[in-house]
Amino acid sequence: MSKTLITGGCGFIGSNLAHSLCVKGNEVVLFDNLSRKGSEKNMSWLLGTHKNNLQFIRGDIRDINSLEDTVNMHDYKSVYHTAAQVAVTTSVVDPRKDFEINALGTFNVLEAIRKSNSDPAVIFTSTNKVYGGMEDVKIGENDEKYEYQDYPNGIDETYCLDFHSPYGCSKGAADQYVRDYATIYEMKTVVLRMSCQYGIRQFGNEDQGWVVHFIIASVFGKDINIYGDGKQVRDILFIDDLVSVFEKVTENIDDLKGQTFNIGGGKENVISLLELVSYLEEIKGEKINIKFDEWRPGDQPVFVTNISKAQSFLNWSPSISKREGIKKLYNWVKENRHYWEMCK
Repeated sequence: MSKTLITGGCGFIGSNLAHSLCVKGNEVVLFDNLSRKGSEKNMSWLLGTHKNNLQFIRGDIRDINSLEDTVNMHDYKSVYHTAAQVAVTTSVVDPRKDFEINALGTFNVLEAIRKSNSDPAVIFTSTNKVYGGMEDVKIGENDEKYEYQDYPNGIDETYCLDFHSPYGCSKGAADQYVRDYATIYEMKTVVLRMSCQYGIRQFGNEDQGWVVHFIIASVFGKDINIYGDGKQVRDILFIDDLVSVFEKVTENIDDLKGQTFNIGGGKENVISLLELVSYLEEIKGEKINIKFDEWRPGDQPVFVTNISKAQSFLNWSPSISKREGIKKLYNWVKENRHYWEMCK
């Protein structure tokens, strides 16, 4: 039975990944400081569902001693580094904390593994924000959304890195460290530059996790605040499809070490904020009140992921369409209204 370590294991991505691994018989160690909203709920659910092959350690990736103790506890087959500060707006308010979590925290994870006796696959969750503001990309506009004029299949891994916002800088620095540790120390690292993931066990807000935030607001009859004009576009990826990427990368780590992949829903799962509101109105059967505000710093009008490299190297494509995934998440939020007691 293989052992896996997940930093941020009680977060949205970590908890879904842990659940999938436990179902398949793996032993999983969760390392989390439980600072993220909803993480304690996810921890309780995971421990209640998989108590026989799950271990929880309360720790912070900024604490190198705690990390080293955890890494040296077992001979791990894989380490998934999902712990992070995840909001651009938060990074602007407190750039030091953002740096300490994302850049220094990732460095600590790498160093703890490098100095250990194990040689696990190390998968890092990076972000499309490493590509910066992308001001040179020509963008068109129609009634409902913005769109690329010169990149019909989206942005691939060869696009120039241009960190923008403290969040982009901290994640970008971490991204490059993870890649370099494969080159310099021959560690089995892979970087996933992710676009917009959504799904069950996600507790989003206005700053991060906009798909679930819109759904929560619609379920509880709240107004939806849109920053900008609502024509911003992302390619959304349901969490089950992201988990399958982690598993495919791990299975083929010896061939993939040092690689970087853009991971998102691709051009087939592109949706604007206004289109999401329209679909939620269709599901709910009534209008949703929208309020508009100024654009936020670092918010790209468009990001669409070119996933052709992942399709080629991993034999992977998203299997859950945007409409199917949104409906699944809507139903989950509706069935678990008790998680949002403040909305009652």
